[in-house]
Amino acid sequence: MLANYGFKDGSGSFFITIDTDKCDGCGKCAEACPEDVFEIGEDEIDPFREEPVAKIKKEDTKKIKFTCAPCKPIGSDTPLPCVTACEPGAITHSW
Repeated sequence: MLANYGFKDGSGSFFITIDTDKCDGCGKCAEACPEDVFEIGEDEIDPFREEPVAKIKKEDTKKIKFTCAPCKPIGSDTPLPCVTACEPGAITHSW
């Protein structure tokens, strides 16, 4: 299942998407994130899942464009550190 965290406004779509079917809850994305926006915990989308899953902290969801800007300026082709650290390839971003 795809979990989208972020927002869309007049300047674009700013979402980090976590494929919870691929995420193994290892926490490498949280370790790689210099802005500390990730947390590892219970899957709120799938309450029957027993393994932990990565997710974006609620307080960071609506400001993801600004929080992630140091890692991924708009228009840059540089992958986010969290995307690079995710070995199963569960994390993508929209900008």
